[in-house]
This record gives sequence, C-alpha cells and structure tokens, in this order.
Amino acid sequence: MEFVSLPDEEAFDAYSQAVMRVAERLSPSVASLRSRGGGGSGVVITPDGFLLTSAHVVQRTRRAHATFTDGREFEATVIGRDPLSDLAVLRAEARDLVAAELGDAERLRVGQLVVAIGNPHGFAGSVTAGVVSALGRSLPTRSGAATRWVDDVIQTDAALNPGNSGGALADGLGRVVGVNTAVAGVGLGLAVPINAATRKIVAALMTDGCYRRAYLGIAGGPRPLPPRLASRLGRHGGVEVVEVVDGGPAAEAGLRPEDLIVAVDGAAVEGMGDLLRLMDGSLIGGPVKLDVVREGRELSVAVVPVELEV
Repeated sequence: MEFVSLPDEEAFDAYSQAVMRVAERLSPSVASLRSRGGGGSGVVITPDGFLLTSAHVVQRTRRAHATFTDGREFEATVIGRDPLSDLAVLRAEARDLVAAELGDAERLRVGQLVVAIGNPHGFAGSVTAGVVSALGRSLPTRSGAATRWVDDVIQTDAALNPGNSGGALADGLGRVVGVNTAVAGVGLGLAVPINAATRKIVAALMTDGCYRRAYLGIAGGPRPLPPRLASRLGRHGGVEVVEVVDGGPAAEAGLRPEDLIVAVDGAAVEGMGDLLRLMDGSLIGGPVKLDVVREGRELSVAVVPVELEV
C-alpha cells in the first residue's frame, strides 16, 4: 500500500481551513476565568485589560484569575455586572493583551458557520464549530425581584459545556458575534448577541460599572391593534397593560389595565421586547410621552419613569 503525502493546504477542506483561521486569530483573546465562585471564560475587548464575560460567571466574586493560551496569568477585577443581560466586564492587570474584534449579530444568517472558543470543564482553549441554528430566541434572566427577557439570542449547535459561559461565539472571519451563556440541551447552545443594544450595555459597564434601566411599573403583553389603527400606523401590534403597580410611575400617570401602548416618545412599540429596549437610563426622571389606545380612543399619557432596582 502506498501512502501519498499531501501539502498542508491540500490536506484540509475549506470548512477546516475556516475554523482553523478563526481559532488561530481568536484563541489568544479568550481567557480561562477562575475564582472561588467557580469558573468560565472571558473575551478580551481592549488591549489594556478589559474582558467581557457572562454575569453569572462572576456572580459570587469581585476578583478572578485570567489565564491565556500563551501561559500568562493575570488578576482581574469585576468592573460591572448586568444580570438582566447576563453580561459582565472585568479589568485585568495587563496592558498588552490581544483584543478580539466585535462583530454584529444582526448580520448573521441561519445556517452560517460559527465557532465557539472557551474553557469547558477547565479544558482551556477548546474550539468547537457549528452553525447558527436559529435567531431571535429569548432567554429569561432575573436579578432580585426584576425579571427580563434577553432578546435576539443566538442558537447554535456548536458544542457548549459548563465552562464555555462567557466565551466567544465568532463568525467565519473571527469576529465575536455572541457571548456563550447557556446550554439548553445536546446540540442546543445559546449566546447573548453582540449588537447595538449589548454594545450600549458593555460601554456602560466599562464606564459606570452598571447599566441603568427605566421602570414604568406595569405588567403587559402583546395585543393586536384594531384593524383601522393598524392600517393607519402601518403595524399590527402593541403592548396591552395587564396590571399597574400601585404607587408606581404608571399609576401616578393614570395608566389603566387594558390600555394599549403603541409608542414611547414617538418610537413604535409592537411588543414587550420593544418596550423593554426603549426603557434605558436616559428616560429616568424625565417626562416620557406614551401613545395609548383606550376604549378605541387615542390619547397621550405623560409618565415619569424611575430607575429599576435590581
């Protein structure tokens, strides 16, 4: 039997080459995080030591050890946590780290190649590959009495295991498009997307140590718009107020159960996801105009949101 030796570039198919390029580019930017509270992964986002991870990875600690594939190890301090997005930022005592490039999950397509890099079960620098299985999933999060759904979560069949949390989910060019956060089953991993909303949260964690959200004091759910209003507005749904919290901003403003919220300061609201995204810190303490449909009549309600306590 004769064995034929192929040049390296011919020994690997296009899929393998794509995964290898991502691994070579991104692995130096992914750290293994260890603390008394447990372990996970983190992704370097600036050369001077900022790392992005999952909030639950550093839930019980203020400090962690960050170890990289080149053997270097640094102390890292938790700068800020946001349990409602499951994101956290740490600062390592280093100034020459290799920063990953952040991508845009909004540009992902179902079936697209993605590569996960992290430290499952303590096996540092582990690389798995798969595809985007689905987009637009939702992930429930909780902090104290506050609950929220993280929207636009990425579902992938790239193998994820305990320890992958906080690690990178990258596209075929090595750009980080998600932060691995949960294993929902065999071949069913979830990642918080890197998009405009999460970039805003990360920036606030880096500068302020927290992400502030406005609070209205309602419970709500999706509801179709009346046909005539839907035709005029060019959309099909809004948020029905199911409950108004006594003494909250919505109650003080006169909002009632069965009111239908269709806009906040002119921005369209078609579901709870839209309403939650609009409730950022910029609205706290200032008058906000809610466009509401009540018993078939359109009216505006002025409300002054307070800060959500988490």
